[in-house]
Amino acid sequence: MKRTKIKDALNATDPMPEICIKGWVRSKRDNKGFSFVALNDGSCLGTIQAIIDHTPEIETELAKAGTGASVAITGELVESPGKGQKWEVRGTTFEVIGEADQETFPLQKKRHSDEFLRSIAHLRPRTNKYSAMFRMRSELAQAVHKFFSEKDFFYIHTPIITGSDCEGAGEMFRVTSLEAGSKEPATEDFFGKPSALTVSGQLSVEMFALSLGDCYTFGPTFRAENSNTPRHVAEFWMIEPEMAFADLSDDMDLGEEMIKYLITHMLDNSAEDVELFAKWVDKSLMPTLENILKEPFKRLPYTEAINLLKKTKKKFEYPVEWGMDLQTEHERFLCEEKFKKPVYVYDYPKTIKPFYMRMNDDDNTVAAMDCLVPRIGELIGGSQREERMDVLTARMAEMGLSEEEYWWYLDSRKYGTAPHAGFGMGFERMLMLVTGVANIRDVMPFPRTPKSLEF
Repeated sequence: MKRTKIKDALNATDPMPEICIKGWVRSKRDNKGFSFVALNDGSCLGTIQAIIDHTPEIETELAKAGTGASVAITGELVESPGKGQKWEVRGTTFEVIGEADQETFPLQKKRHSDEFLRSIAHLRPRTNKYSAMFRMRSELAQAVHKFFSEKDFFYIHTPIITGSDCEGAGEMFRVTSLEAGSKEPATEDFFGKPSALTVSGQLSVEMFALSLGDCYTFGPTFRAENSNTPRHVAEFWMIEPEMAFADLSDDMDLGEEMIKYLITHMLDNSAEDVELFAKWVDKSLMPTLENILKEPFKRLPYTEAINLLKKTKKKFEYPVEWGMDLQTEHERFLCEEKFKKPVYVYDYPKTIKPFYMRMNDDDNTVAAMDCLVPRIGELIGGSQREERMDVLTARMAEMGLSEEEYWWYLDSRKYGTAPHAGFGMGFERMLMLVTGVANIRDVMPFPRTPKSLEF
């Protein structure tokens, strides 16, 4: 008999004379002559209760069906007399597909700490919290593509292996086919030059925006930062749109529209899972999300932000000075305490931003923006790109970057240059926003952090 997913069984409109469900045992309670088995298959948060009458053959199977075992049950779907559930399964057959050793299975029926669950990342999707998390991660990824599809953006697959350092920071994972400890020069390596895992798909997607118009890329990026914080990992996913014939204001408009779209989509399509996080993880989650949706984001020039931070009586760990990059504590003060909503800070000092950001008329700041949101801090970072060849090459010279290495990027300014703008949104940070989860390691299936490559 074809399997029915538990989500579909729970949402059934009528009884079913025949049904086959398969999943993992969450709990089992044996009574005289019958047993109650609560089953979950990951298709939804809920479990379905099956009532299994004892026969000698079924009793043998039930004895093997501890918490975590995978089983198959056939029977009929009937209305449940119990409270809190509409349907239950009256089982006629019961088969253990895979046993779970009750002496060693680590997910018994109790609450486990996030720290412990990170140590068994391969099993944590079996818990309510993490099954909900990874269903939401899947739904959010689909929503990203839906948003851009509805706005007629083209999805571009940009390279994972690159010869360019987009951010200019040098914190890249090197890629080589040479043996460890090899003294051979890079010219003997696979690509004939140094190569690395990408830190951003931006430079590549810019080329397509200057050919196809509005484009985006959405894929894994890598940073070799030795940073052990709740907001940083070595491998993460980035959403990077790029728009031709657009300026910084257009960029901020798109970012705000996208954040509100994604939140609305998740509230509409993952309500049950969102509710779990609102109840057990962050009691202020729903008010936070509803507040983001109801008002326009604040737009604040960097210089004004610095002056405002210097005037406040709040004591910061990092002293505030013009020319510094804002720290998380500054970002969260602005959006959580001062304005109580998301804030765009824009027109940053050129000295703390990459070479490709458009120089403002003051010759001191660039048309860059960061979108700061409650609890997270920076969610989006973007800019209008420098389309003027002479200004771009001057900036590259200032930063010691080789024109020869970026020849293909400069060609886009030589042949039909045009104003354009884009941004990067950290996908995991967006997921943290809609779940209330405070540590990025808990929104990723298998997080990659310094000295941690277990799975």
